[in-house]
Amino acid sequence: MKYKNLVFLGTSHIAKQSLDEVKKYIQEEKPEVIALELDKRRLPALMSKSQGKIDLRNIKRIGFKGFLFSLFGAWAEKKLGKLVGVSPGAEMLQAIKIAKKQGIKIAMIDQDIEITLQRLSSSITWKEKMNFLADLLKAIFVRKGEIEFDLTTVPDKKIIKKLTNQLKERYPNLFKVLIEERTVVIAKNIRNLMNSSPDKKIFVVLGAGHIDDVLELVKEPKISFSFNIGQ
Repeated sequence: MKYKNLVFLGTSHIAKQSLDEVKKYIQEEKPEVIALELDKRRLPALMSKSQGKIDLRNIKRIGFKGFLFSLFGAWAEKKLGKLVGVSPGAEMLQAIKIAKKQGIKIAMIDQDIEITLQRLSSSITWKEKMNFLADLLKAIFVRKGEIEFDLTTVPDKKIIKKLTNQLKERYPNLFKVLIEERTVVIAKNIRNLMNSSPDKKIFVVLGAGHIDDVLELVKEPKISFSFNIGQ
């Protein structure tokens, strides 16, 4: 998907297809900037392979609920990654390695993970917590054959829409924090990157579920925040 000086690639963070496509897109498009769905805290963690390690000292900053979500989220990604033999975020790491080798500038466009987790701690309801516990217990016993799409590939738009609607219905506040609010931040950062580098081709590596909404916001005349990110 292309728009002005942007080239978008929608990925799945545990799909081998995404690894192959990142390499292919960089070879074919020859971007001067690679924009990644990462922030300054997650980038070094990804590169040191310590993104699943949880520091108890973080609880005070991000809140207990945000801490638990980070803990269980890392566990779930690793579990799914083991099913397909791909480490979570491998496509981002692939892009970083190629960028460093070829001298391509890297830009991080995601919201600070601590802000996201702080927002999650203050927003998630008791009902969502109970739903999360139930789904977590169910996930412990999941088998590869029970998953409704091929984890080695990027889901198509129909499956993404179905999963997004399920998330929004079952976890409305979590959806707002993890998807809607981050989508606004990512779009704003991309717009800033476009304005600062109007003559450079920018390759955006972004989770497939964000692509359409981010692009729609990027095309709008003005992007405004509808929430307090410092909350």
